[in-house]
Amino acid sequence: MKLAHEGRPLVIGHRGAPVLAPENTLESFAAAVAAGADAVEFDVGAGLVVTHSERELPERPLALDDALDFVAESGVGVLVDLKRPGIERDVAESVRRHGLLERAFVSSTSAAALRRLAAAEPDLLRSISYPNDRYRVSRFAWPRPLTAGSAAALRSAMPFRVPLLLAAARAGALTLHHALVSQAAVRAARARGAAVVAWTVDDPARIVALARLGVAGIVTDDPGKAREALATLNPS
Repeated sequence: MKLAHEGRPLVIGHRGAPVLAPENTLESFAAAVAAGADAVEFDVGAGLVVTHSERELPERPLALDDALDFVAESGVGVLVDLKRPGIERDVAESVRRHGLLERAFVSSTSAAALRRLAAAEPDLLRSISYPNDRYRVSRFAWPRPLTAGSAAALRSAMPFRVPLLLAAARAGALTLHHALVSQAAVRAARARGAAVVAWTVDDPARIVALARLGVAGIVTDDPGKAREALATLNPS
């Protein structure tokens, strides 16, 4: 999947468009596409069910195949985030079966999972995620006062971690929490032929700042707002 679009970062709907419809549902994905998202992101767990965790299963669980059917018909790209180990081969086969190898990439916090994915389907773009979103930190406006110092320290260290993360996962992209993105981290990734995708950010000013830092994609709960913010970079 090409992580760029018309000179701006891709706008990737975080589990669809949860500001408009329940996350990880077909309704949310459709809302994201209608709002102008270039791609949708969703989580896949045990049994190839679209969900962040087994504790958050909806009343009518959405199957991976049904989610990919929607993507294939909509014409947008897709970011599949692996939430359980051992499903890599099945995910790769499903993406291939739906003809989405050129429009998809897969992320995980597990380097081992991405190496297994590489063995199953070398042509499927892989992105190593950092840090682990086990506690749904993407739901918080990070850094807060109590975490600002930790975020700054991690951000300073990221340019040195980037090559290690990419090498360990055999990945061609890095999916990084937006508070840890810096120009140095983006340069470190580019030096190894990899792109940086920032997650999850809804603030227009931060979206513009990330674009100026050179990220290739921005994961957001509000794709429409993100598109409006990015339009200010090159006003017509």
